[in-house]
Amino acid sequence: MNPVRARELGLAFPGTPGVDNAITDVPGVEVGFATLVKGDGPLQVGRGPVRTGVTAILPRGRDPVPKPVWAGTHALNGNGEMTGTHWITDGGYFIGPVMITNTHSVGRVHQAAVRWIIDTYPEHWGSEHLWAMPVVAETYDGVLNDINGLHVTEADARDALDSAASGPVTEGNVGGGTGMICYDFKGGTGTASRRVSVGGREFTVGVLVQANHGRRTDLTVLGVPVGQHLSDGILPRDNETGSIIAVIATDAPLMPHQLRRVAKRGSIGVGRGGTTGGNSSGDIFLAFSTANPMPISDMAQRHEQFSWTGDDLCDTLYAGAVEGIEEAVVNAMVAAKSMMTLRPAGHNCRAIDHTALVDLARRYGRLKD
Repeated sequence: MNPVRARELGLAFPGTPGVDNAITDVPGVEVGFATLVKGDGPLQVGRGPVRTGVTAILPRGRDPVPKPVWAGTHALNGNGEMTGTHWITDGGYFIGPVMITNTHSVGRVHQAAVRWIIDTYPEHWGSEHLWAMPVVAETYDGVLNDINGLHVTEADARDALDSAASGPVTEGNVGGGTGMICYDFKGGTGTASRRVSVGGREFTVGVLVQANHGRRTDLTVLGVPVGQHLSDGILPRDNETGSIIAVIATDAPLMPHQLRRVAKRGSIGVGRGGTTGGNSSGDIFLAFSTANPMPISDMAQRHEQFSWTGDDLCDTLYAGAVEGIEEAVVNAMVAAKSMMTLRPAGHNCRAIDHTALVDLARRYGRLKD
């Protein structure tokens, strides 16, 4: 597991995290990875080096009965892909896993996720005319990975799904985040959670990000202009060319239009880190609620009860999403390990220096007392 996380460095992030400070703190949510790291030396398309992978999120674990999760999406900047979003916008829900990988692997991962749905629910997908529309999102890892070699296979995606589990979540160079860059530091996978009170009841908001966005000069951590101080080793690129995918989960009962509002707060969460959402950045957010479970077979029936939260009570949920994403991005950088670039070749994409980060946080009064 991770040797250290941002909060363990003493950074004073707001809010109260769950037990594992991870998206899996939301009951029932499981996360798995397939991480592909093969080869060294100069880039040979089709042969490597390979620095990529797949991340799988199971909103309801391996529940043997297919039940939708209510959902909403938002794109701060749409230069990217997240499949299934048109139906989420119209239907307000999805069934099955959420997968995150690199830009050129969406097709294979999507097919693997469809196969997983068919295999997991053979009765429903065998005897009924149900269609599978999993959510698959991506960010571009072609600076550090042989992305045009198309190394991710359906078997890799299935490995990520089969390895999904509750509990602590590995961060940094893992799964779909393996070859990602964040604020010109090595980026990748990050997660966090918040315990929130809504109308006197306690709920959890958990997030997972694939952080591949931002310019170094813009990087801000807890209000500290980190990027202006840690300016060595900036990669040779003029514009923000990455993306970020953020998945927000909660067990609070919310209607689809409210989950769309939660997803919109993803923009604020990533904005706290300093990014402006450049033209080439795909900044796409998905929010889902595990409350109100009902079998898909019952959804054609009349329902007279649906638990939901009044709009005026949602502010703590919004805050949990914003705070969680802010921390998850920093967790991704703190956990990441340095990696050499392939295009252009020979530059060291450095992991953020923990000591330097802590020193800056101390100077600006951003360490825990």
